[in-house]
Amino acid sequence: MKVYSRKEDIAKTISHLKADDFTVGMVPTMGALHQGHLQLVKRALNENDKVVVSVFVNPTQFDNEEDLVKYPRTLENDVELLKTVSKTDIIVYAPTVNDIYEGKTVSQSFDFDGLEFEMEGKFRTGHFDGVGTIVKRFFDIVKPHKAYFGEKDFQQLTIIKKLVEKHNIPVKIVGCKIHRETNGLAMSSRNTRLKPKYKAAAPFIYKTLKIAKEKFGTKSASKVSEWVEKQFANHGLLKLEYFLIADTETLKPIKRKSNKKTYRAFIAVYADDIRLIDNIALN
Repeated sequence: MKVYSRKEDIAKTISHLKADDFTVGMVPTMGALHQGHLQLVKRALNENDKVVVSVFVNPTQFDNEEDLVKYPRTLENDVELLKTVSKTDIIVYAPTVNDIYEGKTVSQSFDFDGLEFEMEGKFRTGHFDGVGTIVKRFFDIVKPHKAYFGEKDFQQLTIIKKLVEKHNIPVKIVGCKIHRETNGLAMSSRNTRLKPKYKAAAPFIYKTLKIAKEKFGTKSASKVSEWVEKQFANHGLLKLEYFLIADTETLKPIKRKSNKKTYRAFIAVYADDIRLIDNIALN
């Protein structure tokens, strides 16, 4: 499996593939790969001839320096895991910070029509400028036909679709369903950092989301939110940062239910010092 670290080299390879009429998919990751990532890669391989998997811990999307330092970096393991999916049709792009940012590790400023100020945007200053910067950079370098993102980061997925639309980037964005552990916990690279008692407690998040979905059928969004907040207030280990029900297009909190709109419930929870996010479709 070929691993590229320089943008010039991977761009040349992709150019040759496209000249031979190969279709190219892309799965951007920050590494520490797990089965959730592999599901994205398998979907991409089903729909494209070759798939580029980027492995890059992007410094500009971290608002917490400690989180950036602690983020697991496991490139060798990641490559071995990808080989279990395909040894011939996956290309790994693992650039250095300098290769991406050329000595200026700063974000571009983006306007995502307000999507960036909801939910995560309220708690992680500058996060989506960092996401937009790296994803646009990857698309400029790799120029994939399709790119695949998980719905666990539903807000990010929505923002990347907006990025592509506003900047006329010729790539189709494909959202893929959340891959969960057998206990319901949404798969995340952060899960490996959970201490045992928090790992055991974390499935409570998805369990609560499922009950919230049931309640949303008969109760108002505010009543459901109050119920969720009460569940976490009574929980000894997990600390709720936010729970809200939002319109899937605008990501704005629901004011009154409409049969013409679709909604999702979004949640962020701290398990000790590890921040976990999840969401669920409500209709």
